[in-house]
Amino acid sequence: MTQAARRLGWIDVVRLGMVQAAIGSIVALTTSTLNRVMVVELALPAVLPGALVGLYYALQVTRPNWGWRSDTGGARTRWILGGVAALAGGGMLATLAIAVMAERPGSGIALAAAGFTLIGFGAGAASTSLLALLATATAPERRAAAATIVWLMMILGSALTAIGVGAALDPYTPARLVRVVAAVACIAVALAVAAMHGVERGTHAPATGGPRTPFREALAQVWAEPRARAFTLFVGLSMTAYFMQELILEPFAGHVFAFTPGQSTSMAGLQHGGVFLGMLTVGVAASGFGVGSMRTWTVAGCLGSAAALGGLAAAGLAGPGAPLRAIVFSLGAFNGVFAVAAVGAMMQLASDGRGKREGTRMGLWGAAQALAAGFGGFLGAASADLARGLAGDPAAGYGAVFVAEAALFVFAAAVAMRVLAGDGAGDGAPAADGRTAGSGADAP
Repeated sequence: MTQAARRLGWIDVVRLGMVQAAIGSIVALTTSTLNRVMVVELALPAVLPGALVGLYYALQVTRPNWGWRSDTGGARTRWILGGVAALAGGGMLATLAIAVMAERPGSGIALAAAGFTLIGFGAGAASTSLLALLATATAPERRAAAATIVWLMMILGSALTAIGVGAALDPYTPARLVRVVAAVACIAVALAVAAMHGVERGTHAPATGGPRTPFREALAQVWAEPRARAFTLFVGLSMTAYFMQELILEPFAGHVFAFTPGQSTSMAGLQHGGVFLGMLTVGVAASGFGVGSMRTWTVAGCLGSAAALGGLAAAGLAGPGAPLRAIVFSLGAFNGVFAVAAVGAMMQLASDGRGKREGTRMGLWGAAQALAAGFGGFLGAASADLARGLAGDPAAGYGAVFVAEAALFVFAAAVAMRVLAGDGAGDGAPAADGRTAGSGADAP
């Protein structure tokens, strides 16, 4: 008899969450702190960090290739740790570029571009391989809770990094910034190495042998699967809607409700608290008590987010007396429900289809998510400027964008209702060894 592959236990899931926290801490540091230093301390045009962050998002299109490499290259640990190392090195290079920019702007910008390129490749390789491991080695009934744990730990890691770096950077000097980022990078790499040690051992199903399928052929095979294509559409729609409000919510509070910077920042913190609560709710209810499927929670999160966005549009028209904070908190909660349920659904679908393509599928969906995030943020900001100009009224302009976001979420919910029907049932495509998709036989 063939020995069955080992499933990840809860301690293993927490360890993978620690790795995701390490990844998130470096990404958040380089896309927020370095952004602020370039714009404020160096007085550079905001378009520069915007272009660098855009480069990071654009490079996420390589995620399917990283996923394919982890599918075909044996253990995924080396891709995870190699990605974290590249991410840390890119963060250090981008930070050193800040010091160079003050004296030689051209050289500094070139160095920063190289750093953000490494950040993009590193994040793509590490995150895609980690999620593929989580999807293939976690028992189906634990996937909602596993997704919740990993994402909450990523949020916690980013928050702790922001607090620690904020305290350590004052008084600011370029040299202090380099030392602080170096410390964060070293801690992140050490944490990832310690967390990954032995976690993957025994989780692989026995190898079936045969030649390795070329990347283009593997990606074409995944794209030929109706559910994989439909889920890619869902990810693109929902993530565009999710990120459209990211850059305009605080300006909306300032323009329409006359919030001070401190008040709008506090409101953003309230939204993040809602996200945390929404994620926790899905993890506890779905895995702890068996309440609802990933399909149910995903659709509920999308429709709830749409309702909250409609509430924001109505609040803007109602004016200062509207319960803005309560609506923003509810938006965060439904966003959290949607986000973690969508990741749980993604983990379920990763093994649905032709065998040994889990990493390639996760990479395809990760690329769609990253590109939608970049596009959604830009689209939201540009649409708000255009709508405010055309309407001549900030409330009406922002409200039009919120309504458009709500419509995208409703459309995404309709796609999810179809693609997640059966929560992991196969589409009938033949697997590589002749089995039907969705049988679960290919998953460890």
